[in-house]
Amino acid sequence: MKFLPQTFCPPSSLSRRRFIQGLAAGGILAGLSPIIRPAWATSTPATTIGLAPQLQGTEFDLTVAETAANFTGNSRLATSINGSIPAPTLRWREGDTVTIKVTNRMKVPTSIHWHGIILPYQMDGVPGVSFEGIAPGETFTYRFKVQQAGTYWYHSHTGFQEQTGMYGAIIIEPRGGENIRADRDYVVQLSDWTDEDPMNVFTKLKKQGDYYNFIEPTVGDFFHDVSTMGLGAAMSKRRMWNQMRMSPTDLADISAYTYTYLMNGSTPAGNWTGLFKPGERVRLRFISSGTQSFFDVRIPGLKMTVVHVDGQDVEPVTVDEFRCGPGETYDVLVEPKDEAYTVFAQSMDRTGYARGTLAPREGLNAPVPELDKPEWLTMADMMGSMGGMAAMNHGTSNAMPDMESMQGMDHSGHNMTGMTMGSGAAVHARHAKTEYGPSVDMRVDMPRTNLDDPGIGLRNNGRRVLTYADLHTPGGPLDQRGAEREIELHLTGNMERYTWSLDGLEFGKSTPIHFRHNERLRVILHNDTMMTHPMHLHGMWSELQNPDGSFLARRHTISVQPAQRVSFLVTADALGQWAWHCHLLYHMDAGMFRKVVVA
Repeated sequence: MKFLPQTFCPPSSLSRRRFIQGLAAGGILAGLSPIIRPAWATSTPATTIGLAPQLQGTEFDLTVAETAANFTGNSRLATSINGSIPAPTLRWREGDTVTIKVTNRMKVPTSIHWHGIILPYQMDGVPGVSFEGIAPGETFTYRFKVQQAGTYWYHSHTGFQEQTGMYGAIIIEPRGGENIRADRDYVVQLSDWTDEDPMNVFTKLKKQGDYYNFIEPTVGDFFHDVSTMGLGAAMSKRRMWNQMRMSPTDLADISAYTYTYLMNGSTPAGNWTGLFKPGERVRLRFISSGTQSFFDVRIPGLKMTVVHVDGQDVEPVTVDEFRCGPGETYDVLVEPKDEAYTVFAQSMDRTGYARGTLAPREGLNAPVPELDKPEWLTMADMMGSMGGMAAMNHGTSNAMPDMESMQGMDHSGHNMTGMTMGSGAAVHARHAKTEYGPSVDMRVDMPRTNLDDPGIGLRNNGRRVLTYADLHTPGGPLDQRGAEREIELHLTGNMERYTWSLDGLEFGKSTPIHFRHNERLRVILHNDTMMTHPMHLHGMWSELQNPDGSFLARRHTISVQPAQRVSFLVTADALGQWAWHCHLLYHMDAGMFRKVVVA
């Protein structure tokens, strides 16, 4: 019997503390790159809405440049907009036409994508799909009418520039004024920073997919399993994982070994603080700009009422915690008392966190919670529907079934078979021929369809955790028609090769997906991998459905959990060429990307 390999030692406690906490004054190095504001845009102090400067109006000048930054004690080059990380918060009004001139002062091309914004495809900002990109020294003018309201964001769609700091918030005022009442309003933009060159990070992942994963099963875990399960079951459990060449702890490709997690550009030690007066209702606009990180957000001692998701109002639901995947936005209302509260956003793999404070006065702090214990992926996360094993979905995360119950599973990792489980009915999968190749090391034949699962690490944690099943957009779907056609795509990958794809084909080996103009489509995403993928379709709304086909919520980014199948409706009302991809940046770059043509 072998144990999963560990090829290098985890960081020392000192270096780990530095990466997790960062510098108290980390960020853009003062004096090296001034913040540039157009004369016609009104600017307000950063303290009114976060650390980033705020610009509002209809005409904006944005300058992209390399800027020195220091979050951990090491000075590195970052990619900034107007010398700021995060980039300036842009405030627009629904119904206005905005003009944004973006000038590239770098030696390499750049771009800006307006995430979740409905606009002409030529303004979408994806090089090679909707435009050529912005060459060094050039200025590109984005101009479009603002057709929506709410919380959105923008970021580079070129290379790894998003990882190096090129992202910012967008707040769009509704045409008729806000219908969500709040006395104070803050953006809380979550992100991850690495001192490494992102290309070096990607190269390491290509060589060893679990390079940054230090939470591996240990000898101690084995003996604990022996004491709780018996020797035979413990041996079978470890043998199964070894035969599949997979790790049950591989929840995130990149951990706090290299990442420092930021809140509004501040490290945990920097402690971004939002002030309030006791009795005020505070709106927090959480934007997940994590390049590769899912954040589990809570404010100990405060209930959060979720009122707005992905720029769309939802029926209010009060929770203790929610998971925010890359690309997603969640607006919550809180009513703090006369005391300080910690805004705590821990990474899904439980290796680090972003942190800030809500306080009635400057200088107040609240205790920072300990990181939750990391959990193992369950058999449901691997295999989908698993008849008679519902406890594994919502119970002990490292539970192991009797090995005889897994006779439908090919331990070579080539054919995962299950039965019935959870609140969703079992569905037999159809796999494309292209899935049977070197780019795919796992397939799920009977995925789970339940949307009431908060996901690994959030199940039965004693807190009220938001799920997709809790989200309901008032007013129903924008288009009342049923689906005229159905498209199914499988989210696929090979962790050893670090290849990510759709239907087993990486971008470059695939052909575009064609939508007929104004047709109503039902789209099915089937996750054949053991990782959660936030899927973002540009240019069109994705109207998430319950397993029974009823409408749930209007989204621009949908996170699909391991071995899960989700469906949504799309009205192909946006002519042109669009991107559709996983919003984990390294997954997108490794191939989980398709072009969509609407004609």
